[in-house]
Amino acid sequence: MAGNARVGVLALQGDVREHAALLRGLGAEVVLVRRPDELATVSGLVLPGGESSVIDKLSRLFGMQEPIRAAIAAGMPMYGTCAGLILLADDVLDGIDGQESFGGMDVAVRRNAFGRQTESFETDLDVPALGEPAVHATFIRAPVVERVGAGVDVLASLPDGTVVAVQQGSLLGTSFHPEVDGETRFHERFLDLAETFALTRESTHA
Repeated sequence: MAGNARVGVLALQGDVREHAALLRGLGAEVVLVRRPDELATVSGLVLPGGESSVIDKLSRLFGMQEPIRAAIAAGMPMYGTCAGLILLADDVLDGIDGQESFGGMDVAVRRNAFGRQTESFETDLDVPALGEPAVHATFIRAPVVERVGAGVDVLASLPDGTVVAVQQGSLLGTSFHPEVDGETRFHERFLDLAETFALTRESTHA
């Protein structure tokens, strides 16, 4: 597992501290990213759960939308949980008027697909890419992936076939919140991607 990557957590709104604490526990150097110059110092970015519409508005207010889109286009790894998954989707279903995403992942994601806070639930998921044991997943007003493009790998689905974890190249997204359950394997996968990206960028600039 990559333990020395310098990665960021987008710190505009949402469960920023939980992601930062988990990543630091895995040995990563963590930057709380609010400005483009901070984004430029990291090799990967976590987009946390929260309110996707609020994070979208704040990203534009702080001048972060275009730099994040540029970083995605340049291959920087990103991991979005819940609202973060919505922000990585090319298509957002049931968004509020004017809501935008960063995009980059060829999926359509529906906001609040399970209803309001009262419809939050927990379950165990089989995630073959992560091996055993099963992933204990907490869904809080969670989105779901309703369309998956040709280049997207489905990492996990609910028993009814609903897609809740996806990866496309260096972009990773989950409908649920591993950071609240002490589940580290998705973050480890993200750190491996970030370490690879950092090494590739260093060799390019050497």
